[in-house]
Amino acid sequence: MMVKQHMLFTLCSICGIVLKDILAVSGAQGQFPIVQNMTVTEGGIANLTCRVEHNDNTSLQWSNPAQQTLFFGDKKALRDNRIELVRATSQELTISISEVTLTDEGMYTCSLFTMPVKTAKAFLTVLGVPKKPEINGLTKPVMEGDQITLTCVTSGSKPAADVRWFKNEREIKGAKEVNASGKTFTVKSSLQLQVNRHDDGVAYTCRVDHVALTATHEETTQVLEVHYAPYVEIKHSIPAPLEGQYLKLECVPHGNPSPDPVLWTKDGGELPDLDRVIVEGRELTFMALNKTDNGTYRCEATNHLGTSHAEYKLVVKDAPTTSSPSTTSPAPILPDTTGPLDSKHLNSAVTGNRDPNALPGPPDHALIGGIVAVVVFATLCLIIVLGRYLARHKGTYLTNEAKGADDAPDADTAIINADGNHAHAEEKKEYFI
Repeated sequence: MMVKQHMLFTLCSICGIVLKDILAVSGAQGQFPIVQNMTVTEGGIANLTCRVEHNDNTSLQWSNPAQQTLFFGDKKALRDNRIELVRATSQELTISISEVTLTDEGMYTCSLFTMPVKTAKAFLTVLGVPKKPEINGLTKPVMEGDQITLTCVTSGSKPAADVRWFKNEREIKGAKEVNASGKTFTVKSSLQLQVNRHDDGVAYTCRVDHVALTATHEETTQVLEVHYAPYVEIKHSIPAPLEGQYLKLECVPHGNPSPDPVLWTKDGGELPDLDRVIVEGRELTFMALNKTDNGTYRCEATNHLGTSHAEYKLVVKDAPTTSSPSTTSPAPILPDTTGPLDSKHLNSAVTGNRDPNALPGPPDHALIGGIVAVVVFATLCLIIVLGRYLARHKGTYLTNEAKGADDAPDADTAIINADGNHAHAEEKKEYFI
């Protein structure tokens, strides 16, 4: 009887253990590890996290792309000082990889040790940082007319970098070439130039853009130095020179190397009268022009690449004559005195009143001539008017002669025979009007 009871108890215990294991396996089969893909820049830190909900103390494990175990729970399995444990619980296992390299890229596996084992995979992407670009093909100095090819090269990028050219901050297009080197790429961009003098001092910049360069970009700049033969221009201070004026001619040479000093000549010979014509460096100065300065002035500049010149034809014109005193009021002249002006002198200077004690000046011939002309003109006008008046009232005669005078042999007889007597003598008068 007792043996039967013991056998029954043992059987029940075994059944209980089996049932417990069955329940545990059934609960674990409802759990799956959760992971996320990760992207990190070369040299950065990658954090890999694996989570499980409602875990019943089943262990979690991280392994690398080579299927080497990194951590089993909180136990480190691979000797790599860059790999460290961040967090280990029944529901989470997080590790970190510092100083990430391109070889760390790949598929990482998180395993949940149930029956059967459940896994989740996370892909770690490592971005290759492009190196600072280099510009090749530039020699200094470059001669005008040369054709050169500038090549910008950057390596180590993943994915391939974008290379751009700039000429003084203005983007220009180059020819791009991409070559793979292992997991990274080498990118080249070429720029062909026909160099002229306008390229002297121009900055050519090669700029590299990449997803790994989030805050800035890598770039390299080269400045062209172009040597070219000189050319010359002459600048003048006044457009139409007049006698007595000040004139400055400036010779402005352009060239690299700088053509200095310059040579001034006149009409193919040396400059005359150097006491009055001043040469200072590139400037030719006339203190007071006169017509003897007329001629062709030439400025010549030279460097090791050639010689150039410019010419200026100087034609000095007469200065304009001053206005007539009759049409222009003279400016008041202050008395010549070294002492202070008294009220008498000041009033004379400001108002133009002459001092009665001052000596008379020279006669004003223009004024006298004007007065004489006015008098002559008035006299002529008077004569013309009087003549026209007399012509209009020319002589009218009223004569009362004795009747029968025509038949008298002589004047005396006519008077005697005339009608009337001496009492009417008053009527025989002549009237001239």
